[in-house]
Amino acid sequence: MSPVRRGETLPIFNRIAVLRAEHRMSRAALAEAVNVNVQTIGALERGDHYPSLDLAMRICDVFALPIEVVFSRKEFGPLSAELYPRTKGEMP
Repeated sequence: MSPVRRGETLPIFNRIAVLRAEHRMSRAALAEAVNVNVQTIGALERGDHYPSLDLAMRICDVFALPIEVVFSRKEFGPLSAELYPRTKGEMP
């Protein structure tokens, strides 16, 4: 990863929508739980807005997960691939 120049930002990817679906939680419910507007949750999920560190930590607290599971500088692959990695020689 190259250094960030002043005024530039690197993308922050997240799994908020996936986690909400897993927990059967609406955007409105998550917004209320972390004390933000529901539009903020939508903007975070679309990548139109990046959370402050405080907001990121509040979101992680709701799902009881460490920050690196919810947010990343690299795009997330399918969660199933992380949970059930294939070994060499395994049939698809």
